[in-house]
Amino acid sequence: MAKSNAARAPQGEPVRSVKATAKPRAAALDRLIHERVRLGILSALAVNVTLTFNELKALLHTTDGNLSVHARKLEDAEYVACAKSFEGRVPKTEYRLTAQGRRALERYLDHMEALIRATRGR
Repeated sequence: MAKSNAARAPQGEPVRSVKATAKPRAAALDRLIHERVRLGILSALAVNVTLTFNELKALLHTTDGNLSVHARKLEDAEYVACAKSFEGRVPKTEYRLTAQGRRALERYLDHMEALIRATRGR
């Protein structure tokens, strides 16, 4: 019996081409959001009115420099707003999700859900 060169899934089912079944293109994902720390910042701010720099740093298990760079990219895109103040003599940086950031996160999540549905064949 001749062997087939077609790829097979573990249960003997033919492997579906993601390109053939997925309507949304993975390349169309918002690359600004599709990064662990930035997605974490937006997700955390989506369920909290504001979070301080230190709260985000602890929540995301990241360094000062890493958080600062990613937060700045989100600020530049106007996805988050940053307010700096002092508590006594200690600087305090607070972040909040902007309306534009909330819309971008919703689009990103909708896109990811569509990719998941397409991949699972639903």
